[in-house]
Amino acid sequence: MEQNWFFPPHDGIRLGDLADRIGAELVDAAVADRAVLSVAPVYRAKPGDVCYMLSRKSRAELETCQASAIICDKTISPLVPSHIPVLLTARPHTAFALAGTLLHEIAMRPARNTSLKGIAPGAFVDPTARLEDDVEVEPTAVVGAGAEIGRGTRIAAGAVIGPGVRIGRDCTIAAGASILCALVGNSVIIHPGARIGQDGFGYAPGPKGGMIKIVQVGRVIIQDHVEIGANTTIDRGTMDDTVIGEGTKIDNLVQIGHNVRIGRYCGIVSQVGIAGSTKIGDGVMIGGGSGVNGHITIGDGVQIAAMSGVAADVPAGERYGGIPARPMRDFLRDVAEMAMRAGDRQKKKKGGTNE
Repeated sequence: MEQNWFFPPHDGIRLGDLADRIGAELVDAAVADRAVLSVAPVYRAKPGDVCYMLSRKSRAELETCQASAIICDKTISPLVPSHIPVLLTARPHTAFALAGTLLHEIAMRPARNTSLKGIAPGAFVDPTARLEDDVEVEPTAVVGAGAEIGRGTRIAAGAVIGPGVRIGRDCTIAAGASILCALVGNSVIIHPGARIGQDGFGYAPGPKGGMIKIVQVGRVIIQDHVEIGANTTIDRGTMDDTVIGEGTKIDNLVQIGHNVRIGRYCGIVSQVGIAGSTKIGDGVMIGGGSGVNGHITIGDGVQIAAMSGVAADVPAGERYGGIPARPMRDFLRDVAEMAMRAGDRQKKKKGGTNE
């Protein structure tokens, strides 16, 4: 691959220092002074790159690997050629993620669109807004009346921060995002085109067969260290708040309805839809394309398989899948039975043809 000027290599980190910072053991201490500059996949890693390997299925990629180090666990390390130093850890995926944050810090948040700092010409900041020192507002961004923005936060081009919104410190609000009726914590990342705090979907039957809009006067509360993907929408509450808990990571193209409460350190993958007033516990993982019914409770630590339809409460610690979602063991049994029946029908069809 040609040089990637979007994410240039690091000036260099000693391999010994990298091992210490990612919690890995450098098996050959003699190469501790070797410099690591970038990350790369195993098959095309070159000197200066660090890569990682999780499965024996990738062993063929080692034939072309020239990395300065490979991160792996003790089951994989015997496969690594002798010319490649090993960074040994029981958690290679986590260690590689940490290495990436050190070597490519610029890639951890949406980048600046201009070289300007401070309040750029062409940005509009209402005179009643309050911005701490070291806030950046890029051209064509709008900061509304009475908004408050903390130190180190960047509001990118074309973003809209509505009246009275409060945003904490060290946040990144990317290009074209809009934040209304919301309180946002510290170190929050909101990617391009996200829509936060618009009114939720609520209507009552009208007297002549139409629908009457139900007023939405709640807020969105986004706690510290949350990341929200591009073009995701989070509706404000009807009368209570919509809440996204600390450390939760939300992918692109997710819809979160009014009054939803999501716990801490959850992971919600692309194209998930969560209907209003659902309560989701801490540490919940929801696979892509799943739909979650409104007014239900999903307990702590639940895992929902991709493309599932969750219609009722899910107890804490369970793994569910399918439509309607059910315990994974039941779902897999049902899938196996359907496959067997399909196979039997196919056999009968072939038998009838032969006759």
